[in-house]
Amino acid sequence: MHTYKTISPLNGEVLAEYTMMTDTEVTAALTRATDAYRDWAGVGVDDRVAVLARIAELHRERSAELAEAMATEMGKPLAQAEGEVVLSASIYDYYARAGARLLADEVIEIKVGGRAVVRTAPTGPVLGIMPWNFPLYQVARFVAPNLLLGNTVLLKHARSCTRTALLIDAIVADANTPKGVYENLIVSSSQIGDLIADDRLRGVSLTGSEEAGRIVATQAGRHLKKCVLELGGSDPFIVLPDADLDLALDLAATGRFSNAGQSCTSSKRMIVHSDVYDRFLEGFVARARQWNTGDPLNPETRIGPMASESGRQEIAEQVEDAVSKGAGLHLGGVVPDGPGAFYPATVLTDVTPDMRAYAEELFGPVAVLYKVDSVEEAVALANDSRFGLGSAVFTRDEDLAADIAERLEVGMVGLNTLIRSQPDMPFGGVKASGIGRELGRLGLDEFANKKTVRLS
Repeated sequence: MHTYKTISPLNGEVLAEYTMMTDTEVTAALTRATDAYRDWAGVGVDDRVAVLARIAELHRERSAELAEAMATEMGKPLAQAEGEVVLSASIYDYYARAGARLLADEVIEIKVGGRAVVRTAPTGPVLGIMPWNFPLYQVARFVAPNLLLGNTVLLKHARSCTRTALLIDAIVADANTPKGVYENLIVSSSQIGDLIADDRLRGVSLTGSEEAGRIVATQAGRHLKKCVLELGGSDPFIVLPDADLDLALDLAATGRFSNAGQSCTSSKRMIVHSDVYDRFLEGFVARARQWNTGDPLNPETRIGPMASESGRQEIAEQVEDAVSKGAGLHLGGVVPDGPGAFYPATVLTDVTPDMRAYAEELFGPVAVLYKVDSVEEAVALANDSRFGLGSAVFTRDEDLAADIAERLEVGMVGLNTLIRSQPDMPFGGVKASGIGRELGRLGLDEFANKKTVRLS
C-alpha cells in the first residue's frame, strides 16, 4: 500500500500521511461517476442549482477552516486565503444564479425555413487535475460549471494540498450532492493516464506546468478526449508616460508579490517607458520593501513561505543566474537562513535574453523591470515570450490602450487594472499558456455537448 506525506513549507515538519488509492479503488470511483451521470444529467436544473448554492454557503460557513488549511499546507497568508474562500464561494453562487440562463436553448434562424436550436447538454464524467497555488479557487472554477451542466466530476488535487481537497470533498457531500457525482482521487500519475485512456471519461482539465500540460494533452489526443489546459504565464505590465503612476505602482506590487508570486497571472515583467522608468523603479522598490515574509497564520504577514523547498530553489537559481550575468539586483535575492521555504521580495533590472529570467516563468516573488523608449518597443517586448496569458496596460489615453490591447498576444488584458478573476469573466491564454477557457459562459461550454436540434 503506497503512502505519501505532506510537508509544512513553514518549518519542514510532516503535516500528515495519506494512503494512495489502489487501481481497483480508482476504477470503482470512475464506475460510480459513470453510473451517477445519467441521473445527475436528468434531474432538473433547479436541483443542480440548489446543490451549487449550498456548496457556496458551506464555503462561507467553513471559511476559517479552509483558510487555515491553505495557509498551513502551501503557505498562503491568512488574509489572502480568506479572500480565496470568498472568491470560490462567489463562483458557485454565479453558476447557481445564472444556471437557467446559461443553459437556455439558443434559437437558430434557418434561411431555408424551419426551426432549430443549439442545446447545451452534458457529456459525462470529466477529470480535473488541480494545482497547489490556489487550492480552493482552481477547484471551484472547474467543478461549478460542470456540476451545473450535468457532468460528473473526478477531482485529482495536488498532493501537497490533500487536507484542503478532503475539506472540499466534505463540503460537496454535505451539500446533498448525490453519490458518485463528485469523486475525490488520491492517485498517481500513471493512474491518471489510465483514467484518461478509459472510454467512460469524456474530458480532462489541467492547471499546471507546461511539462504536465504536454503529457496530458498527448494522452488526451491519443484517446480523442477534449482537454482544457491552463499553464504558465509571464504577464507583461506596460506603463506609459501619462499613466497614473501611483495606481500603477500599487497594482504592480500587489500583482507581483501576492501569493508569494506563485500565480500564473502575476505581473512578472514590468515594461516601463524611459520617461518614467527611474521614478517607477524607485517607487516599486519602496513598495516591495513593504512585502514582509513571515508565518502565514500571522495577520501581519504579506509573503508566506513558498509552497515547497524545490520551488524556492528554482527561483533562487533563476535569480542567481541573472545576477551572475550582469542583471541589477535592487532588493532581495538572498535565501534567508533558518527553517521554512522563504524567499524575499526581489527586484531585478537589466535582464537580457541570455538569462533564464528573460524567457522562463518566474514562479516566486521576483519582479523584472525593463526600460523601453516607445510604445512599439513595449509591445514587441511584451510579445517576445512563449507565454500569452494575462497582461496590463497603464495609460490615460483610452484609444491607445485599446490599440495596444488589440496587439498583445495574450488571452486577457487589463486596462489600468490587473487581471482579477471573476466568476463571469472568461479566464485563459494562448501560446504556451494553454488551451481553452474557464469561468463565465465559455467555461461552461468547454465540456458541453453543443447539440443542434432541428425542430421543423
